[in-house]
Amino acid sequence: MSAPTTAAWPTPPKKRRMGDLLFAGATRTAASIILVALAGVAIFLTVEGLPGLTAPPERMGGEATFLAYVWPLVFGTLLAAFIALLIATPLSIGVALVISHYSPRRLAKPIGYLVDLLAAVPSVVYGLWGIAFVGPALVPVYRWLEENLGFLPFFSGPASGTGRTILTAGIVLAIMALPIITAICREIFAQTPTLHQEAALALGATRFEMVRMAVIPYSKSGIVSAVMLGLGRALGETMAVALVLSATRIVTWDVIASTSPSTIAANIVLGFPEATGLGVNVLIATGLVLFVITFAVNFTARLIVARSEKGLVR
Repeated sequence: MSAPTTAAWPTPPKKRRMGDLLFAGATRTAASIILVALAGVAIFLTVEGLPGLTAPPERMGGEATFLAYVWPLVFGTLLAAFIALLIATPLSIGVALVISHYSPRRLAKPIGYLVDLLAAVPSVVYGLWGIAFVGPALVPVYRWLEENLGFLPFFSGPASGTGRTILTAGIVLAIMALPIITAICREIFAQTPTLHQEAALALGATRFEMVRMAVIPYSKSGIVSAVMLGLGRALGETMAVALVLSATRIVTWDVIASTSPSTIAANIVLGFPEATGLGVNVLIATGLVLFVITFAVNFTARLIVARSEKGLVR
């Protein structure tokens, strides 16, 4: 005979404490406020920017269509952001690895504090630094690039005599994005399981091999997130680019010439004081384009991070 079964008593639901309820309500409220603010920005840009899409040519710098007006600005924005990431990404990862795995603790903390302080410097200061120091210092470099690598479209010249080029703007943007990328990468590297690192070292791996085989693969999704946040800073930066660039609305791959592409943010800040009527709507429409680009970049980054995390779970 089978043993008699006893009915399991249902466990009474746990009573949630008042503090948990208040915290849950506060977090939901904060998340809702962020979504409402984001939706408000999108609605404002759409409503105010739509009239600018059909503005007359005199309101769009003589261009017949809005696409012809905004395309050089989109090109300049993406080019400046690409140059910034090309410089900032390896530099930030290297600095983060030095802080988390290579330098002694007494030296790592001051380096980390100094890198974090870069994020507190106003963008206007970066712009003035780019005009007064970085640009003039790079003029001999630009001339050398034109003389020795002028056969490449990136350095065809003529080289700028003031250093106010899209490459200078990209370097300044890289310094501005560096503390964001470094801070996130440093925290991600520090969260790598110690057992993974010790196992690699126990098998005879050098410190560099341990970082390459244990730290970097574990931190891949975090690195992507950090780079995308740095890209967001580079895409939306206004004052530093407006001060550094001697900008015009052109499309060119030459990064050392005095006539450089402008960015959407710099074009807005330089054109808004004198804009009236439909001219304001045109500038707002370009802001809508920048909003869509930034949203698409962040959405793509979240997809990459989610796919990487799913692969780690498997």
